[in-house]
Amino acid sequence: MSSSVSETEEVRASALTPLKLVGLVCVFLALCLDVGAVMSPAWVTADDQYCFSLWEACWKAASSEIWQCNSTLESDWQIATLSLLLGGAALVLLSFLVVLVSVCIGSRRRFNRPVAVMLFAAVVLQGCSLVLYPIKFTETISMSIYHEFNWGYGLAWGATIFSFGGGILYCLNPKNYEDYY
Repeated sequence: MSSSVSETEEVRASALTPLKLVGLVCVFLALCLDVGAVMSPAWVTADDQYCFSLWEACWKAASSEIWQCNSTLESDWQIATLSLLLGGAALVLLSFLVVLVSVCIGSRRRFNRPVAVMLFAAVVLQGCSLVLYPIKFTETISMSIYHEFNWGYGLAWGATIFSFGGGILYCLNPKNYEDYY
């Protein structure tokens, strides 16, 4: 009788609960937003004359239509920002792969904690990069015209928020919620 009870508990524990499904969607969205943020050409823009990304800084003269670009990977803070963001994105990718493998092999419970830890580590790395970037940008690049942090920077914040949400969802103990499903 005890073996049938443990088998029933294992079947119930291996069911993909809505919380874990939403967590999987959060991790997937975070991964997509990370890719968009890293590839974005517009982290900072200014009056259609300047455009800064993680990779290059471009500008054009008011009388010209030709853009001139330089690499941004010469400054230590820009390299640190990119490294922190890429490190967080790598952790999000790894956690997404672990979640997919755990769904395929049917053993989800033992992977919840490592996935949550990786997602929270990604949040810390990406949060540091997203705080570092505007501070050092305004400190080192003086612009006499109005500039704003654009959609690439916003995508990175979205990825960080979804990673945090996924981490929280993978921290929740499925034993407490399985009876409802």
